[in-house]
Amino acid sequence: MHSGQFTAAPSSDETAGHDFDVIIAGCGPTGAVLAAELRLHGVRVLVLERETEPASYVRIVALHMRSIELMAMRGLLDRLLRHGRRRPIGGLFAAIPAPAPEDLDSEYACLLGIPQPVVVRLLEEHAVALGARVRHGGAVAGFEQDDQGVTVELAGGERLRSRYLVGCDGARSTVRNLLGVGFPGEPSRNETLMGEMEVGLPPKEVAARVARVRETRHRFWLRPFGTEVYSVVVPDAGVGDRTAPPTLEDFKERLRAVAGTDFGVHSPRWLSRFGDATRLAEHYRVGRVLLAGDAAHIHPPTGGQGLNLGIQDAFNLGWKLAALIRGWAPDTLLDTYQAERRPVAEDVLDNTRAQMELHSTEPGPQAVRRLLTELMGFDEVNRRLTEKITATGIRYDFGESPDLLGRRVEDVEVAQGRLYGLLHRGRGLLLDRTGHLTAGRWSDRVDHLADPGAALDVPCVLVRPDGHVAWIGDDQRDLDGHLARWFGEPAG
Repeated sequence: MHSGQFTAAPSSDETAGHDFDVIIAGCGPTGAVLAAELRLHGVRVLVLERETEPASYVRIVALHMRSIELMAMRGLLDRLLRHGRRRPIGGLFAAIPAPAPEDLDSEYACLLGIPQPVVVRLLEEHAVALGARVRHGGAVAGFEQDDQGVTVELAGGERLRSRYLVGCDGARSTVRNLLGVGFPGEPSRNETLMGEMEVGLPPKEVAARVARVRETRHRFWLRPFGTEVYSVVVPDAGVGDRTAPPTLEDFKERLRAVAGTDFGVHSPRWLSRFGDATRLAEHYRVGRVLLAGDAAHIHPPTGGQGLNLGIQDAFNLGWKLAALIRGWAPDTLLDTYQAERRPVAEDVLDNTRAQMELHSTEPGPQAVRRLLTELMGFDEVNRRLTEKITATGIRYDFGESPDLLGRRVEDVEVAQGRLYGLLHRGRGLLLDRTGHLTAGRWSDRVDHLADPGAALDVPCVLVRPDGHVAWIGDDQRDLDGHLARWFGEPAG
């Protein structure tokens, strides 16, 4: 494999007057991944995190197949696996009990259940190890942008100058609100209580009662989490003040109403509530300010897609924003961030709307649920819905082309081991089965693997840093055109 170094850092003229190249508001999973992706390309990054301490509660989240693949692409998967628990894929769509489709096209066909604070810590440590600066207790209070950059004002009055600002600061994003970007959608119609606590009934009795309730109530569960502790989810009676946390008595009351018993719950670790509001930012970028993760989209947590959607935003945005800062991005490259990711979010919002309807106990939605349960007995239907939830079915629109173009590349075996191992540095990759092609003057940003030995049905492929296939063919002149499309003017 032939590889060169990244292009030189921006000149002193370009960086003059800027404290950082990029300031990121929010150090959740989206912000931490984005910081790491930028640092792979030498971008000067500051991450501002409002909170001074990690979350005190231990909420379990699930990394889906595509997010697991992305972690493998950056060499992060092994350390995540040490802290998580693999679970088989199945029952993802509206909790309909369908098994995993046969022969899923991924080496990582599983769910990875992992405590969210652990995910955040590991991703932040990764970003810091790459050279990102993280400031806890730092909140964006205001900003002004001009043709050369963004002046960011912190809550304490400090002012910092950067070339770009990215809001990864959650559903109530300060950056989005100050930017004046619309956030249309639907407010919450249903709320759900969620927490972790101990239970006073024997495990077998808990399991039997939960099974009976879940025959009709799919937004309900008590699942064991560690010794004597259960994760508890139960529908609330209505929509209340989400700024006021629920009490243990609230849980007991709702458990008695839904299940006929409060299960003797006691000693809560943490208690919270969430709604089913569904909203999508009208724009992901205004000038030098961008949005990612929950700052750009919110939806009900059914299917567990939110954290994954934000991480995937960051992988899409990181290399493109870095390319602009490094000075080699084509003029339209950063525009592809919204063009590619906003339709993905629209699809997630739609599938979570559909899932919430299927959770309803009303006769109509229950009839639709029974019909869909029957249809999911067909592998094609089950596979399509599984690919929606796990984001493995995404195909970006790169024009008329073979089906593989715009899709993610699988972690196939190559002469040097596994393909994803060649993507750890966040560079493009040319897989050349002919041995006659070259990355040429793009070798400072695209690696070239001749005779890869990969099990591909096409002669050669160009893979973007986010793992999506950008070109298929065997003609050098055609390849050069696509290298310029995605990786700008060649060096030299």
